[in-house]
Amino acid sequence: MAQAATLTRIADIAEDQWGLITRRQASDAGVSEATLNRLAADSSALKRLAHGVYRLAGAPEPEHQDLRAAWLQLAPAVRAWERGPRDGVVSHRSAADMYGLGHLGEDRHEFTLPRRHQSRRPDVRLHQRPLMDDEWIVLRGLPVTCPARIASDLLYDREDPTAVAHIIGDALRGVYAYPGAVADALGPHASRFGLRRGDGLALLRWLLDLLDDLDTEHWIALARATVKHGSDIEQAPALVGGVASR
Repeated sequence: MAQAATLTRIADIAEDQWGLITRRQASDAGVSEATLNRLAADSSALKRLAHGVYRLAGAPEPEHQDLRAAWLQLAPAVRAWERGPRDGVVSHRSAADMYGLGHLGEDRHEFTLPRRHQSRRPDVRLHQRPLMDDEWIVLRGLPVTCPARIASDLLYDREDPTAVAHIIGDALRGVYAYPGAVADALGPHASRFGLRRGDGLALLRWLLDLLDDLDTEHWIALARATVKHGSDIEQAPALVGGVASR
C-alpha cells in the first residue's frame, strides 16, 4: 500500500512530463532517496534514463526521450510546465532535429541558456546567449529555438553553409519560418561571406542559390517585403566553460 501511494505521487508529476521525473522532483514530493533507489532497482516500477532522471514503468517511451531527459537535468527541481527560457531551450542541431529540418543529425544534445551553466555530460553541449521572445516556441512540450534562430546559431558555430541552406529551405517549404525573419537573423553573418554588412537578404539569396530551388525568387520577394532593414546588430554568443560553447 505504501509503495502504491509513493508511485501515485510520482505519477502525478510524471504524467505531465512524458512519464519522466527527476530525483529532485521526487524528493520534493516526499519520496525518500532510499525509496526511489528501491523503485529504480525494480524495473517494473521505474527505469533510469540518465543520472537523476527516471521514466515511470508502463509509460510510453516519448519521442526524443534522451533529449527530454537531458533537458530535465538542466533544472532538476523545476517541473516542465513551470520552466522558461532561463532553464534551457533546445537549440542548434538538436532544434533542427526536433523540426525535422536538414540532414545534420544530432550527435549531442544542445541547449541555449541566457546565463553560465555547465554539464558534466560529454553528449551535452551548452550555449550561452540571450533569447528574445520571438526566437523560440514550445514544440511537442519542449522549448525550441525557431528556424531563423537555428540558422543564425549554426552559422556562428561555423557549420557548413550548404547544410544550413538545407535547413532554411526545409523551414520555408514547411512554413516553419517567414523569409523576412530568416533574412533578419542572417544579417550579422553577411560580411563573413563577402556581402555588405548586415545584408541578411543577400545572404539568404546566396544560401538559397546553393540549393538551386525553383522557389528562391518567391521567397526573396516575400523576404524583401518584410525584412527589417538595418538590423545588423546581434549579440554574439559568449564562450562558456567546460563543454559549453556559443
